[in-house]
Amino acid sequence: LPPPASPSCPRARLNAGSQELYVIPELPTAVNITWSSINFKTILRWQPKPSDYFYTVEIHGQTSDTQKKCILTAETECDVTDVLRNVRETYTAHILSVTSLRMDNFEEPPFAVSEKFTPYNQTILGKPEIQNYTQKDSELNVVFKDPLTPYTFPNGSFQSIRDIFKHDLQYKLYYWKDQSSGKKDAITKSHKFEINVDSTKNYCFYVQGIIPSRRENRGGQESVVLCTSVGRIFIIIAVIAIAIITLAVVLSVILCKRKKAKPAREKEPLNGV
Repeated sequence: LPPPASPSCPRARLNAGSQELYVIPELPTAVNITWSSINFKTILRWQPKPSDYFYTVEIHGQTSDTQKKCILTAETECDVTDVLRNVRETYTAHILSVTSLRMDNFEEPPFAVSEKFTPYNQTILGKPEIQNYTQKDSELNVVFKDPLTPYTFPNGSFQSIRDIFKHDLQYKLYYWKDQSSGKKDAITKSHKFEINVDSTKNYCFYVQGIIPSRRENRGGQESVVLCTSVGRIFIIIAVIAIAIITLAVVLSVILCKRKKAKPAREKEPLNGV
C-alpha cells in the first residue's frame, strides 16, 4: 500500500515503471484581495483561510524589485508598509498559494493578483489631533497637529503626513453655532485656524485633512467634535454673582436685626429687681 498523504501537503503517488511520480493537487488561490491604508500604514487582506497550505505575499512595483512578505503564513492579512516606502510608486500584490514542499521546487505556485495600489494617491488621511482651542471675544482659535506616518527620518523621528504631502496637503475646519444646523467651513495650509464668530454664542467644530489634487479619497478622517463654552461661562458667572449678592443682602438683614434686638434686651428690667 502507498504511504498516507502528508496533512501539510496532500498528494497522490503513482507508479511509472520503476519511478514514482507524485501528483500535487492544484491549491486554491486567494480571492477578495483588498488594500487598507491609513496614513501610509498599509495592510493587505484576502480570503479564504488556508487549510493544509500556506500563503506567501510578493509585492511588485513598476520600477522596484519584487519583495516577499509574510512567507508561509496561515493568516489572511499582511502588513506591507515597509516595502511601500516609495509612496509614489504603483504596486500590485501576488498572493501565492504554497506548501513547504512546493517552495522547494522550481515549479511556479498558483497565485492571485491584487488591484493596483499607489500609496500617495490612495492612502486615507487619518484624524488630525486638536491640541488647543479658545473663543475670545469674536475670535475662535483652533490649533491642531498633523497625523504621523510609520516612516521615519534618519534620526528615528516619525514623518508626518505633511512631511510627505508637503504643499498638496490642506486642512478644512467645519464650524457651526451650538445647537444649530447651519455649517460653515474654512481652509488653511498651516496648523491653526483663526475664525471670526459671534462673541455671545458657543461654537462646535471639527477638522479634516484634504488633498485637493486627488480624484478620489480627497477628504480624510474627521477629528473629534469639540464645542466652546463661552456662553455657559457667562451664565455661570452671572449665577455666582447673583448668589453672592443675595447672600450679602441676607447677611445684612440678619446683622441689622441683631443690632436692633440687642439694645432692646439691654433696656428690659432684670428679673426680681
